[in-house]
Amino acid sequence: MTTETALFDPAAFRIPPGTAHLAAGGETPFLHSHDAIFARYADDKSRGLAGRERLNAMAERVRARAADYLGADPCEIGFAGSVADGVAIAAANAGFEAGDRVVVARHEFPSVAVPLAMRSDVALVEARNPDCAAFTEAIEATPGGPVRVIAVSYVSYVDGRRVDLAAFRRLADALGAALWVDFTQCSGVLPVDLAITDFAFSSCYKWLLGTTSAAVCYWNRTRRPDWRPRASGWGGLVHNAPFKLDDAALRARDDAGVFTRGNPAHLALMILENALDFLGRFDALALAAHVQDLTTSLILGLGEMGLAVTTPAERECHGASVCIRHPDPPAVVARLAQDGVLAWGGHGRVRFSFHGYNHAGDVARALRAMAALA
Repeated sequence: MTTETALFDPAAFRIPPGTAHLAAGGETPFLHSHDAIFARYADDKSRGLAGRERLNAMAERVRARAADYLGADPCEIGFAGSVADGVAIAAANAGFEAGDRVVVARHEFPSVAVPLAMRSDVALVEARNPDCAAFTEAIEATPGGPVRVIAVSYVSYVDGRRVDLAAFRRLADALGAALWVDFTQCSGVLPVDLAITDFAFSSCYKWLLGTTSAAVCYWNRTRRPDWRPRASGWGGLVHNAPFKLDDAALRARDDAGVFTRGNPAHLALMILENALDFLGRFDALALAAHVQDLTTSLILGLGEMGLAVTTPAERECHGASVCIRHPDPPAVVARLAQDGVLAWGGHGRVRFSFHGYNHAGDVARALRAMAALA
């Protein structure tokens, strides 16, 4: 395999002409084939009850398609409106008692941390770094009730660092805690191991090539067979007609479909189905290898320029992004865009992210653009 050419055909995407698109960690470019999905959705939406039934059947089909792509059972996969929404639903049904502790890293993405931090029935413990040593240190330094949840991102949005999920699994098991993982910064580009988690989540608008308004939620029914969610909306009920409000009617689904509070996000799911069909044409391991050939090349090049690269070079220790510290990320991102390189910036760092539509020429272009800023 060579990275001289892209794995995906770049022409399949709405990449601005003459641009190296290195912003997948924020937003990926839209597939041109998504355009037809809007018309399909509009047609179904306009055809009354029969159209709605087709849309609902499609939503169930996408559950199965996402489960197959991610290596899960369809009953373990559901869709919320966002990762934050999914985490909030999981937290609302976790059976927390006053004083229970939940542990997150200090710079965990807000979609994971905020729904937990806002709960009055848990004590949030912040670890200085997303590694087991720091989590253990924080737990020991913050006495309280039992540790109920360890919540981490598999790949950090801040520095592109990948955590050791096996180590976190061992820590969670030793504490009798659940392991909740956000796979947003890698799903669609690196293999994910949902089975190692109790609950897992992922946005769909990055490497999964979908849009906002739909996020994958995973409930590990093998690890948590006794979890019984209480639906937070009519969409998560076993029966939703004739909308009675007695206890018998308000019975939640016993699968991950409970994460959908109301109607499914039909348009977002139709787009996700098309995206998964596209991704399914490529070998997942070949895609990961292609992308990490590019990341390691960029890490090496930026390091040789003396820039403050915060992403570890080892492939097993990072995802599909490369980050550098900088005091003014928006200015750098704006200047790079003038040179035809789309990157992402904020939180004290500039981030370059790769997908299958990238190639070695994009790395060279990013390095030239960064050298021009020196």
